[in-house]
Amino acid sequence: MRRPFLVLVAMTPALLAAPAHAQVARGDRFEPLDVFQLEWISDPQISPTGDRIVYVRNGYDVRSDRPSSVLWIIGADGTGARPLTTGEQRARSPRWSADGTRLAFVAQADEGSEIFVRWMDGAQEARVTRVTESPGGLSWSPDGGQIAFTMFVPGSAPASFAQMPAMPDGADWGPAIRVIERLQYRADGQGFRRNGNTHVFVVPSDGGTPRQLTEGAFDHGGTPSWTPDGRFLLLSANRYDDNEQQPLNSEVHAVAVADGAITTLTNRYGPDGSPVVSPDGRMIAYTGFDDTHQGYRVQKLYVMNWDGSGARVVTASLDRDAENPRWDAQSRGLYIQYSDEGNTKIAHVDLNGSLRDLATDVGGLSLGRPYSGGQYSVATDGTFAFTHTQPDHPADLAVGRIGSESRRLTRVNDDLFAQKQLGGVEEIWWESSHDRRRVQGWVLKPPGFDPAQRYPLVLEIHGGPFADYGDRFAAELQLYAAAGYVVFYANPRGSTSYGEEFGNLIHHAYPSQDYDDLMSGVDAVIARGSIDESQLFVTGGSGGGVLSAWIVGHTNRFRAAAVQKPVINWYSFVLTADATPFFWKYWFPGPPWEHERHYFERSPISYVGNVTTPTMLITGEQDHRTPISESEQFYTALRIRGIDAALVRVPDASHGIADRPSNLIAKVQHILGWFEKYRTRT
Repeated sequence: MRRPFLVLVAMTPALLAAPAHAQVARGDRFEPLDVFQLEWISDPQISPTGDRIVYVRNGYDVRSDRPSSVLWIIGADGTGARPLTTGEQRARSPRWSADGTRLAFVAQADEGSEIFVRWMDGAQEARVTRVTESPGGLSWSPDGGQIAFTMFVPGSAPASFAQMPAMPDGADWGPAIRVIERLQYRADGQGFRRNGNTHVFVVPSDGGTPRQLTEGAFDHGGTPSWTPDGRFLLLSANRYDDNEQQPLNSEVHAVAVADGAITTLTNRYGPDGSPVVSPDGRMIAYTGFDDTHQGYRVQKLYVMNWDGSGARVVTASLDRDAENPRWDAQSRGLYIQYSDEGNTKIAHVDLNGSLRDLATDVGGLSLGRPYSGGQYSVATDGTFAFTHTQPDHPADLAVGRIGSESRRLTRVNDDLFAQKQLGGVEEIWWESSHDRRRVQGWVLKPPGFDPAQRYPLVLEIHGGPFADYGDRFAAELQLYAAAGYVVFYANPRGSTSYGEEFGNLIHHAYPSQDYDDLMSGVDAVIARGSIDESQLFVTGGSGGGVLSAWIVGHTNRFRAAAVQKPVINWYSFVLTADATPFFWKYWFPGPPWEHERHYFERSPISYVGNVTTPTMLITGEQDHRTPISESEQFYTALRIRGIDAALVRVPDASHGIADRPSNLIAKVQHILGWFEKYRTRT
């Protein structure tokens, strides 16, 4: 049995009493337990000939309180959908062989994950590996004889400084002392990092002993890309000795399959990633940017000759992040994914930079909140499969091709949503009070919205801060709406999908005028009518937690706040978070001891003396991205000042509190319970 959340409350002993809305919940609204009924599609892989699509159909297991996954196959015309694996296998990462006769995937076996191959003309499967770590990044060789993959290789523990005496028989001196000598020694969701690195392997596709190709104290993640002749694998890695101090300085490397010899093909300072070889073998496409230590840089698409010469930008005129490049069959251009004004798209760009949008509404993989994302794959004939979302459904499977409209093939939540009334979403633009800059957001209305009524408003703020919300499904926001709140969410300055200049308006100035953008947005929503100005609430997670804590230090217009997994003190944060080398170098002008005033002025703790708003803080106890010590500082300061406050500690949860569906539900219910305590009904 799981331990319940630990809730520390100042002056609020009745916090856990059932909120008022629980007494009148309607069965035709989206309810907390409905979260366990949600399903979503991920990793759609279209066959080389474009006639079939294998995808992962995901759901939640109410007993294990974890996601489950099954591989399904469907015709590109939408017919013949059927499962290929069972839920017990927890299959993932399906990948077609080049000739379309076989499918490789990772599934559960014994006590860990292994690579399997399925022959598609029947139901035969073979277990390809017997390994002790989880494989990833599967990639077939062109001739189908080998599969490349990545896998963690444990290293030896550092030598102890202590010479301990022998322990007497039967004695128990407790767990071993941990010796740490690396800068990044923890990772969110993993805990203390094990000694070792991720390396590239190849294994015969009919099974055998994996052969390690890369070595050294460097991580080689991502998916290796084979050259058409099968002689080399392209990958991105930071193989510099100072890779911990320079976390973004990766290069594109060619690894010889025969002997593991490595040739480095790029040499600029900055990230070079996602390399893919053109079908004719003459060019390599990759993504990256020249690193100037800005908080946000637009990621460009590049091409270069096979030997690394002639590198040039393809998407120079696209002021958006180019992601997930895939060559077309003629080696004349590439498919890419990018987000624009809160909507993710698939496009084709030729080698001269001419871009053509092919599909919109890509995403739906973030079930809790409406973040960008999404996945797609392309067949030889140009047919592509992708995850499709809109505010009324998480990721479904869709298919499209150049010159035709995309089609949605699945509706995996229709059985649930046929019985539920979701809140409707409207787009809104307004001008910031700071500089009249236009800002975009969305208003989610409660089911059965009546414009003649006056509703309480929840401002829900995204994290990142370099990320974006959009017109996408969001279970958490729908639960707020079902409880009778209008939900307002937005992309203030610093958000992605609006270009590099907009994203960097908060460079070395976060939080700052993003606050003005949000307050102006709240004013714009109120001006539309139907909002009770005396019933305003605010919440947000991670970067949204930073801004929520910043807001209550700058205004008392909100009746209550729920600050989720925030940064409260930038000085302590950059020295305790799991990505210290990145945060101090890219988000600040230097280390905190050299810029103490700058760090303090950007920290919500510096304004805690202004706070009068009742504030709940909620953070996972195993959060290494925004450690719970940040929340503890704000909570303790509020209690010292006698402000109504609560600290909600989520056991065993990392930064992704909602990784467990029950935690998603509990997080929302705690927030609603807190808001209901301060909500005045007329």
